[in-house]
Amino acid sequence: MKTIAVVFGTRPEALKCAPLINALRKEKEFRTLVCVFRQHGIMLDQVLSLFHIKPDYDFPISLNDKNLFHHKAAFLKKGISGIRTLLALFRFVQMLRKEHPDFLIVQGDTSTALLSALIAFHFKITIVHVEAGLRTGDIYSPFPEEMNRKLIGSLARFHFASTRVARDNLLREGVPPERIWVTGNTIIDTLFYLRDQQKDEHERRVLETGFLNDFNIRFMPDVKYILVTAHRRESFGEGLAHICTALRKIVEQRQGVVIIYPVHLNPHVMIPVREVLQGIAHIMLIDPLPYDKLVYVLEKCFLVLTDSGGIQEEAAALGKPTLVMRNTTERGEGVSAGVARCVGSDTDQIVKETLRLLDDKKAYETMAHSTDVYGDGTASEKIAGIIKTL
Repeated sequence: MKTIAVVFGTRPEALKCAPLINALRKEKEFRTLVCVFRQHGIMLDQVLSLFHIKPDYDFPISLNDKNLFHHKAAFLKKGISGIRTLLALFRFVQMLRKEHPDFLIVQGDTSTALLSALIAFHFKITIVHVEAGLRTGDIYSPFPEEMNRKLIGSLARFHFASTRVARDNLLREGVPPERIWVTGNTIIDTLFYLRDQQKDEHERRVLETGFLNDFNIRFMPDVKYILVTAHRRESFGEGLAHICTALRKIVEQRQGVVIIYPVHLNPHVMIPVREVLQGIAHIMLIDPLPYDKLVYVLEKCFLVLTDSGGIQEEAAALGKPTLVMRNTTERGEGVSAGVARCVGSDTDQIVKETLRLLDDKKAYETMAHSTDVYGDGTASEKIAGIIKTL
């Protein structure tokens, strides 16, 4: 029996690993271990609860770039943060020595994924990279994710790419073609699972009641809702200020528009966003949404404004036009399919393109179509099936 360790630390990783974990656990040939670092805390628990996943190993300290590389390299000093981080690394090494998994699966481009893969490599454990091959071509955009995923790609033996473009990126970097599979992205598996659940009338009523009670939001049919996610590190400071100004101008210039902005808890996001947008009519600043509620808002919204990565895939699968408030995106398939457009963080450009979609029905309909460029909802089963043959 093959032992497989799945390691993750953030909510996006958990959302993309959860359907894969469940698919692996259906296979009698596998013993699947779930190992969690807490790069995200409460938000991570929300996902684990949603999919009824209990970690086999739970390391109660985050492996993120802040406590590893900032504040005078705290993990090398005697501070509490450094001691806890070293303890987490030590416990992870103990787990590898005890279990010595045949495969260690990491997803995406987080610091958790990179460090887990690097440590496992020194134990000569076979590393499997899910969502492999994403590239912008700029090692500082996004930072540090672009370099994280390139380094993980160098450590991994097997690569599961979401798209053909991602596969081609890996081929150009010299990865042998027989070690790459195009499977689609597992986030689409999660998205479709929850979307189908929400078709149940009782489930839908529970969600609607929750939004009204928790956020005082009642979705009205004659209102155009814009979902905003903006928390990327490159946006900190001037970029985020431009984005906030653009959001204010949009609601000032158009009636019947409501912006829903789940604000990231990072102080670099939360403080400046609330300083600029708190109290502005028709802009709803709310706490980060549990993923099932985020899917519900995606279904209800008219369009998406984002500087994030993964939501570009989910919006594309649901046919929601997306304006990417970045100069580059590692998910160019949505741009090529015509469902997304990069507009940068310039205030005037964001306002111009948003108003165009609000006012021009033809322009909107050109972008408002679903696409399966990021997967058809069966990626997890495909990956599990392939691993059986390795």
